[in-house]
Amino acid sequence: MANSWRFSVLADRHKALGSKLEDWNGMGTAWTYDSDINLSHKAIRTQAGLMDVSGLKKVHYVGPHAESLLEYATTRDITKLYPGKSVYASMLNEAGKFVDDCIIYRTGPNAFMVVHGTGIGYEMLVRASEGRQVAVLFDDDLHDLSLQGPLAVDFLAEHVEGIRDLPYFHHLQTRLFGCPVMISRTGYTGERGYEIFCKAGDAGLIWDSILEKGKSFGIIPCAFSALDMLRVESYLLFFPYDNSEMYPFADESAGDTLWELGLDFTVSKEKTEFRGCYEHFRLKGKERFNIFGVLLEGDLAPQEGDTLWADGKQVGVITGGMYSQLTKKSMAIARYDVGYAVQGKALEVKGSLNVSAIAHSLPFDDPDKKKRTVKG
Repeated sequence: MANSWRFSVLADRHKALGSKLEDWNGMGTAWTYDSDINLSHKAIRTQAGLMDVSGLKKVHYVGPHAESLLEYATTRDITKLYPGKSVYASMLNEAGKFVDDCIIYRTGPNAFMVVHGTGIGYEMLVRASEGRQVAVLFDDDLHDLSLQGPLAVDFLAEHVEGIRDLPYFHHLQTRLFGCPVMISRTGYTGERGYEIFCKAGDAGLIWDSILEKGKSFGIIPCAFSALDMLRVESYLLFFPYDNSEMYPFADESAGDTLWELGLDFTVSKEKTEFRGCYEHFRLKGKERFNIFGVLLEGDLAPQEGDTLWADGKQVGVITGGMYSQLTKKSMAIARYDVGYAVQGKALEVKGSLNVSAIAHSLPFDDPDKKKRTVKG
């Protein structure tokens, strides 16, 4: 982990579960445990699982210019956020191409926390903040424990008053096992779930308490790679693995439009001014590819880089695949040539597998997103 410069206080707990702590975002992250990854997938889909996602970049932007900074840098209407509300947003460069996604939490009138992924959004905001009345604090003391699954709310309801009333993409300041926390109804699984933001000094107690007190709910520690399975089912893109940074076009610099990625919904209705906005709107209808699903025959998972063929030519590439022991289906997310992302289109997969398949709409799991948004 030569590039690691960040540290999770849960590192020893992950090692005890068999993790070698591979680098992600500069932090040693539990990609795998000794246990079968299918158990993690099953727990999150049917009961609940606990993950340490502290490798996400958690940054506070505070000051009178914080709102305007985020308003220009992201695709969402920040003025509509109130303390306790959050939103998923995209960040573009001047060419109108996707460079990062993030969740923006409004924590006060002039205060925001932004949780960045693996793109360059944080670095762009730091540069843009120069000369403005906004303080930027990269907060690695803040750890992020993600409790995901249909029973997560039942467990938390025994310890946090009012948690059932917390709507999707909202957060609250409260206490858990005597520790101050911010609990957000967000996640990266497609399930009803919660992210628990806590001080580093409290992370061990909270982690241990959830696993001990959550045994009757079937809660288990889940390795990070379970997200690779969950995201395929739930159409959750993972920068840069679904992007042209990994699958470049000949003679073109890396970068994809929101239209190509299916992320155009992250532009707030009637918002027309943000970084890259003119190119973003100009490029509508000029897609070079489309993100779409693949449903494969057989009981094996395809691998990243496997190719899709139809009409005697290559028409796409798989960017992430999985086989679900729950649904008994092999499925994938792929980048398709324009015109081939059509439900039911016959395909051949070549590479790690050589099987027949069809193009399939996304998401595979819970297409109406009822699970993650359910009330009560």
